[in-house]
Amino acid sequence: MTTDQVEGPQPTSTPIERDARLVSTDHKVAPSEIAIGVIIGRAAEYFDFFVFAIASVVVFPKVFFPFAEPLTATLYSFAMFSLAFVARPIGSVIFTAVDRRHGRGVKLTIALFLLGFSTMAVSFLPGYAQIGAWSLYLLGVLRIGQGLALGGAWDGLASLLALNAPVERRGFYAALPQLGAPLGFMVAGVLFAFFMLNLSEADFLDWGWRYPFFCAFAINVVALFSRLRLVATEEFTRLLERGRLEPSPIIPLIRSHAGILLVGALVPLASFALFHLVTVFPISWITLFTDRSAGEFLMVQCSGAFICAVAVLASGLIADQIGRRKLLLVSAGLIAVFAICSTIAPLIIEENAIGQTIYVNAGFALLGLSYGQSSGAVTSQLAQRYRYTGAALTNDLAWLLGAGFAPLIVLFLSARYGLACVGLYLLSGAVTTLVALSLSRSELRQV
Repeated sequence: MTTDQVEGPQPTSTPIERDARLVSTDHKVAPSEIAIGVIIGRAAEYFDFFVFAIASVVVFPKVFFPFAEPLTATLYSFAMFSLAFVARPIGSVIFTAVDRRHGRGVKLTIALFLLGFSTMAVSFLPGYAQIGAWSLYLLGVLRIGQGLALGGAWDGLASLLALNAPVERRGFYAALPQLGAPLGFMVAGVLFAFFMLNLSEADFLDWGWRYPFFCAFAINVVALFSRLRLVATEEFTRLLERGRLEPSPIIPLIRSHAGILLVGALVPLASFALFHLVTVFPISWITLFTDRSAGEFLMVQCSGAFICAVAVLASGLIADQIGRRKLLLVSAGLIAVFAICSTIAPLIIEENAIGQTIYVNAGFALLGLSYGQSSGAVTSQLAQRYRYTGAALTNDLAWLLGAGFAPLIVLFLSARYGLACVGLYLLSGAVTTLVALSLSRSELRQV
């Protein structure tokens, strides 16, 4: 008898989870209730994510890298931004061990407090002018803390939502957690835009930029209790007992399902590459190479994020009609067309505000259509006991491969060779997604 055979579900009942269960109702939790908790949790995570991302363009080059000229300083800032994506898979490994030993409540509490603290602590950091290189070391440590925490924040609630949803509407319910991205961006973007448009540059760089970071801790505490209440439900416990949402050992997972993990990481690459090319990168180009106000452009992006949210919901409805795999194929093809158009006639050029707005809104629409169904696309092909941890790892790897270094690479290439590089990078992601989908011919079910 092998180790995997004798190893059963680990105890997950902790004082935190038991306390949460006391305030949970005894009735069966409806999918709509789960959806609200999942959306709140994801929106809080993405708020932390985008606060750092936006600051990487409009704040950090001037506050933490004042010794470099603007383009180089922004590239340094994007390198710092990438650290979280490297740390994220490591966080999944560490917090999976915490989950197996101490339970999901302990894991989520540690992860979300670490996420909130790492983000909030940035608001108190002195700049390079005050403490020199120490400011960079501290910023890097806090960014790594964010990445570790994001890896540990995986809770399986999206899978719980899909399993509790009607079979004929699983595509729609699978899309709901993805609303966290546009909602998180809108909140972060509006906060930064408000301070940028209403403060002098000196005041904004002195204290205004710190407020969005400071808000993060309170937002994560609210998200924590919202998620713990669901983790403590009887439905969640029953799924754990059936092995559907059980954290599994990492090494056996990789040994037996390495190919599926790789394909699962490559399937959403088009979506994840587009993710940063319509959010973070355009702000950097506008700031560095045009006279347009970054605060005003952020408001344009927030309108694009609203379009993205609508497209996410539409992706769920479409997936329920034509199937998830076909939708991902169609959306990857549309992203490829968008990439080719961006290569032939780049729209983010100089002072062309109309072109910039068209690029952002079209990009956000395609992002919502593809991102709505991209998460955990092939995890149904994993052995049942590996699906929970496998979904977390494929998600981490997809972010690392598709999005982690996208702003850094594309800004460097575009500044040197022209904006056509944006389209070429995006096209490579779309082609990779199409190839990965061709290697995974079975229908992609949400589990």
